[in-house]
Amino acid sequence: MAWLTDLILGSGVAHAIFIYALVIATGVILGKQKIGGISLGATFVLFMGILAGHLGLGIDASILKFVQEFGLILFIFSIGLQVGPSFFSSFKEEGIVLNGLAMLLVALNIAVALGIYALTDVRITDLVGILSGAVTNTPGLGAAQQTLIETHGAEATLLNEAMSMGYAAAYPLGVVGIILSMVVAKLIFRINAEKESRDIEAENDQSQLKPHIVTYRVTNRLIYGRSIMRLHAIIDHNFVISRIKKTDGSVIIPKSDTLIEEGDLLLIVMSAQDEEIFDAVIGPQDDHMDWEADPAPVVSRRIVVTKSEFTGRKLGSLRLRTGFKLNATRVNRAGLDLLASPNLRLQVGDRITVVGNLDDINRLAEKLGNSLKRLNEPNMFTMFIGIFLGILLGSIPFMFPGMTVPMKLGLAGGPLIVAILIGRFGHKVKLVTYTSSSANLLLRELGICLFLASVGIAAGDNFAATVFNVQGAKWVAYGFLVTIIPLLIVMLLARGKFKLNYCILMGLLAGSTTDPPALAYANKTAGNDAPAVAYSTVYPLTMFLRVISAQLLIMILT
Repeated sequence: MAWLTDLILGSGVAHAIFIYALVIATGVILGKQKIGGISLGATFVLFMGILAGHLGLGIDASILKFVQEFGLILFIFSIGLQVGPSFFSSFKEEGIVLNGLAMLLVALNIAVALGIYALTDVRITDLVGILSGAVTNTPGLGAAQQTLIETHGAEATLLNEAMSMGYAAAYPLGVVGIILSMVVAKLIFRINAEKESRDIEAENDQSQLKPHIVTYRVTNRLIYGRSIMRLHAIIDHNFVISRIKKTDGSVIIPKSDTLIEEGDLLLIVMSAQDEEIFDAVIGPQDDHMDWEADPAPVVSRRIVVTKSEFTGRKLGSLRLRTGFKLNATRVNRAGLDLLASPNLRLQVGDRITVVGNLDDINRLAEKLGNSLKRLNEPNMFTMFIGIFLGILLGSIPFMFPGMTVPMKLGLAGGPLIVAILIGRFGHKVKLVTYTSSSANLLLRELGICLFLASVGIAAGDNFAATVFNVQGAKWVAYGFLVTIIPLLIVMLLARGKFKLNYCILMGLLAGSTTDPPALAYANKTAGNDAPAVAYSTVYPLTMFLRVISAQLLIMILT
């Protein structure tokens, strides 16, 4: 049985993969178990990693470091790609409030840490490790350790080891504390998570981008004999007339010069907020018309854009009416329906709803691709060129006046920023940013599990010796105070004063503490992308502040 002993307790690639598989598998299974109605999900992988490290199932440090950073990059990059298209619009709407609350949380974390430093005998180097663990910010820890090396020389080795132990002591309760603050918010404000999720969905449904389809009967004399182009001038809002049923029973696809006549039935795609305007200008709504049951040769179909050469092309450039005798009524992107505006730029994966003759629809489908098989093929170039650029950005040193050590965004901040930019603007440089939901979810879950397993295994070796003594117990307590006090203050302010939706609040708390496990918990609880959007809204600024503050504490107080 020597081979089995070598596999479990030995070294090498097979041993490392074996331990990772064991830790992740058991952590995922146990994470699904509910305690008091709460399951920690992927977070439990961290605790199984600590247990494995404590039992001596260690892995070579270089392998641990690589897998930890690579897992974090996968997780962060996939989140950035997912929320990139909606990141900037979200920032405009409520990003100022969210980033303001995030900055407050960072300031409160530092204030509590400095209070502990002033009232106790804990060293500032140990406290910076505790602070980084309490807010689950590994880049801040790395930046502080690098600052120590550059400012303290050989003395930094022992100081950095103690700093790592402080980080390891505070990290588990940091993760638990962040999730606990979400649970406390739910209890204090008696929040119904399902209702909050429905409110988010209802808000999305009321979006100006959300298409609203209504049938109107023309009864207003003022528009008799007017062309479709003229009607667009009269009603200065985005809308599309999908089909017109004439009084003789014929159904036509309208063109810009098509004339509107008394009694015509118009199938109009608009924003829900504009419905009253159309009621006043056109006439009454006709709820009895069933366009799909009508025997006319005009049909409605969805065509999927799968040819990359159409990435970034405006919908109007397809000249659907003149070239194909078709009308585009709406575009579905990543599950969200958008109005088919001529200026809307297409992306691979967009589903365009068109109306017209079936033969014409088939001609357009052949041109755009319409191949679901092609969508299932992963876009590896976009992913790895994004990671390449993200690491490049994260490695650039930024010098600030009065500071001898440069600041860096690191392996988390750089890839996130690049992923957001690619998700939003990648089509402008012909990058295919489409990723199926299942593929994105797989990357996210794989990344977070690898990251948590690595952190746990690395901390587990000395975790018991560090934590289970008087000094370690103090470190754990200090870390928990640094975690929970600012979170509770910001949570009460965000929900009590600013009335933030619970889904957004969870993303804010997770992003303000740069905590991927908390985001994984928030995503599962919410069942929508609101936590991820809020997380990515505050994450770049928060990461930058965490890295700078950790370095400043070392430079000023040591």
